[in-house]
Amino acid sequence: MLELRNVTKTVSGADHIRDVSLTLRHGSLNVLLGPTLSGKTSLMRLMAGLDAPTSGSVWFDGADVTGMPVQKRNIAMVYQQFINYPAMTVYENIASPLRVAGADKATIEREVQRAASLLKLTPYLDRTPLNLSGGQQQRTALARAIVKNASLVLLDEPLANLDYKLREELREELPKIFAEAGTIFVYATTEPHEALLLGGNTATLSEGRVTQFGPTIDVFRRPVDLVTAKTFADPPLNTIVLRKSGSSFLLDGGVNLPVPEDLAGIADASYTVGFQPHHLSLSRPSASAVPVKAKVSVTEITGSESFVHLDFADVRWVMLEHSVLSFEPDQEVEVFIDPRHIMVFDAEGRSAAAREKLAA
Repeated sequence: MLELRNVTKTVSGADHIRDVSLTLRHGSLNVLLGPTLSGKTSLMRLMAGLDAPTSGSVWFDGADVTGMPVQKRNIAMVYQQFINYPAMTVYENIASPLRVAGADKATIEREVQRAASLLKLTPYLDRTPLNLSGGQQQRTALARAIVKNASLVLLDEPLANLDYKLREELREELPKIFAEAGTIFVYATTEPHEALLLGGNTATLSEGRVTQFGPTIDVFRRPVDLVTAKTFADPPLNTIVLRKSGSSFLLDGGVNLPVPEDLAGIADASYTVGFQPHHLSLSRPSASAVPVKAKVSVTEITGSESFVHLDFADVRWVMLEHSVLSFEPDQEVEVFIDPRHIMVFDAEGRSAAAREKLAA
């Protein structure tokens, strides 16, 4: 078990990591999700022992390893900027941690061939890294991490250089491999959909803080605050500030948005209401869905999906439709908000649902 206890890392007076406490268990998949410069790599370096915290401590299986150098820890780390030994063949690159560990020839052969097969590297085992594409070099670095059989594997956006098909295959296979070995698997990404595909647990990061940690689907569906909800939204979360009056949130034009039943007890006040782009639609998804009139700003078509940017009451929303749509700029359209899927945050940005649960 890896524990970070109130860890802070300060560099030149700036907090790169702020008072982070996390517990990661053997055999678990843990995603670090956040935008660039949110602290993902800094946190991984503290986990690995590449950096020491300014305050707080790092524990592994009950032992304080805060001051232990990375060379004495059984870890593997793969960056988006892959690192291989240029003078060695792909085979020798993959085999290198096994040779250092003193593995016998048969074990090395078996494990190298297994990792090479998984990562589609078998035809390239006799090549040197300089004779490989960027994606093949990244796969070589991943294969080396797999054969090391480390207690902690840290992958920092490792699939960014791979083609789509292989990326999807590895997202499915890598967690299985490390879980079977009882490894603590930590995977950093900027992409919310990648966190959802991987599953496991997710820690959302913002400005060096972990804003929430738990089962990935729970963090996505029940964010504890607005910062977490925005971190876990791509395209950006749709938001609007509304006044609650009785059983409704009041929208422009006399339109009322029903307050969800589980939030019926919250006080009449102003709240930020948020909803995901796929929860805004052209067709009525339920009997309780509320129609509103909005103006189209621009439509982006990506394959079979359309992202429609809409202006409503001085805010910009994005609607995701799984079809190819064509609208004129400034065209007025009727769209539906489904109150079953809205998230409500108070003036401090805290989830009203979480507060209601605590009050109950």
